[in-house]
Amino acid sequence: MSKALREAALEVFAIARGEKEPTRIPIPADIDVKSIREKLEFSQEDFANQFGFTVNQIRDWEQARSRPIGGVRAYLMLIDRSPLDVMRLLANMRKSSRRRAA
Repeated sequence: MSKALREAALEVFAIARGEKEPTRIPIPADIDVKSIREKLEFSQEDFANQFGFTVNQIRDWEQARSRPIGGVRAYLMLIDRSPLDVMRLLANMRKSSRRRAA
């Protein structure tokens, strides 16, 4: 995990515990999901599976039938800026979930 991502996670926990006020970051009203997905060279199905979306969500966003809201736009911004870090985090979470289930 990158240092920046680790620091962001620590900040999230501090905010959740009420020890710190959240920092406002500008989140654009529109996110070009297709360009993010294509930059990673993922099919719609692979992108959805990798990052926890449904294929229908991806299709609707890319065809402008709907658009990602709130935190989902922030998540997509993280995917766009640090896709390998996000994938690594998700993989670690999946491993830890499997260990707890066993």
